[in-house]
Amino acid sequence: MPAIVYDTGALVAAERRRPDFLALHDELTAARIRPLVPVVVLAQAWRGGPQHGISRALKGCDIIPDTERLGRAAGVACAASRTSDVVDAIVVSLAVQHQAPVVTSDPEDLTHLADSLGVRLRLFTV
Repeated sequence: MPAIVYDTGALVAAERRRPDFLALHDELTAARIRPLVPVVVLAQAWRGGPQHGISRALKGCDIIPDTERLGRAAGVACAASRTSDVVDAIVVSLAVQHQAPVVTSDPEDLTHLADSLGVRLRLFTV
C-alpha cells in the first residue's frame, strides 16, 4: 500500500481546518491510505487540548514511534545538510524509508535535507 508522511505543518493545517489539507486528507483516507506521523511531529504540533482538528486527522493516521534506525538516519541527514532540526530530519528519513511523499508547510527545509542526502522527495505543500 502506498504511504505518505505528515510533518508538523500538516497537523497545524488540520487544526486550522485548512480546506486544502482537509480535502487531501479526506482523499487519502477514502483511498484507505493511512498517513504516517512521526511521534516527534505530534509532539511539536500538540499544544494541549482539546485540539479537535489534529485529533480528527490522527484518527486516520499511523503514529510512528522513534526507533534507533530512524534516529541514526535523521542524524546522518542533519550532518549531511548541516542543520540541527531533528524533527524535519526524521520526517525526511521516514519518507525515504517508505519511499513516500510528504505533506508539509516547509518545502524549502525538507528539500534541502533531501538534496543533501542525494534523494528527491515529492512534496505536497499546505
